[in-house]
Amino acid sequence: MTLSIRPVAGKADRKRFVDIAFRLNRSDPNWVPPLRAEALELITPGKNPFYEHAEQQLFIAERGGLPVGRISAHIDHLWLAMPAEQGGGPEIGNWGLLEAVDQDTATALIAKAEEWLRAKGMTSAMAPISCSIWEEPGLLVQGHDHPPTVMMGHANPAYQSWIEPLGYQGVKDLLTYDLDITQGFPPLVQRIVASGERNPRIHIRKVDKTRFEEEARLILSLLNDAWSDNWGFVPITPSEIEYTGRKLKPIIFEDLVRVAEVDGEPVAFMLTLPDLNELIADLDGRLFPFGFAKLLWRLRKPQVRTMRVPLMGVARKLQATRLASQLAFMMIEYIRRDAVANFGATRGEIGWILEDNQGMRSIAETIDSKVNKVYRIYSKDL
Repeated sequence: MTLSIRPVAGKADRKRFVDIAFRLNRSDPNWVPPLRAEALELITPGKNPFYEHAEQQLFIAERGGLPVGRISAHIDHLWLAMPAEQGGGPEIGNWGLLEAVDQDTATALIAKAEEWLRAKGMTSAMAPISCSIWEEPGLLVQGHDHPPTVMMGHANPAYQSWIEPLGYQGVKDLLTYDLDITQGFPPLVQRIVASGERNPRIHIRKVDKTRFEEEARLILSLLNDAWSDNWGFVPITPSEIEYTGRKLKPIIFEDLVRVAEVDGEPVAFMLTLPDLNELIADLDGRLFPFGFAKLLWRLRKPQVRTMRVPLMGVARKLQATRLASQLAFMMIEYIRRDAVANFGATRGEIGWILEDNQGMRSIAETIDSKVNKVYRIYSKDL
């Protein structure tokens, strides 16, 4: 049957767009169904503040009226403003959210996204980005044999062999690290932590969830400062800070988030999340009629195998100093202890980390963690 590709128009089409991922991935034992309401909100202007600085067109591929694939083409105007050395530029568009039943469908969908980007004046595509760099960037190219953790993507292993022949070259790998958190860290790390505990200038505190909005603004402002020189960095806007804080609040636990202060000034943070994917894997993306009650019960004090560290940062003025590493090791150790004692966790995942971020990679390797997943971002001239 002839393949046709049409633009998404309206709420019903956006629901079909979300449903395609469920239909094509249902047989993959390592794919975790996202909450459908969350997936729909992600692609809905007016609900996701990403669209305050971005424009997007979604496409659905069909054969005989049956959906067989999807893709998003989008332009993030904050990405366009990034300097070239950080991966940005005035004519770089993105595509993402790719799902396809076969190679021909994937090829046609990517061609359609490229066509839309060219019509908007873009001269290159950097992809997959789904949709913001802060959401699910990169294509999974290593680590398909186990499920992703919360806020990380998963993909059909065949996608790499479908995308690369189309002229896409890898420009950056994003790494996640896996570690056993039931064991104490190596003696070197223990000595660094003990030394910090004797330093009266250093104070490592838990966040105060009764002041959630204030603490969220503090952490995300530290993030904007700490990551501002990184490749791929796009600043989080005030609207996105509020939006992100509201979405994360149900899975924020004071034991799992630390702020480091030096001489009373907040200069570093570490955010750890219980792996929500373990708690929603059996809900088929549906909160109603019974999923909502199940999830609320599980979130009271979640007992999970895995904790993920999605965000960690040290103020730029301290980066590349011994103090920065010491603060990082102290926060990691304190959260490790509480994750094991209070949540029953046995495993940690750190990342993503840029392949050339030697400082963070060194910290991850010093605590005996190993790369378990690799996500690749590609680029192609249009």
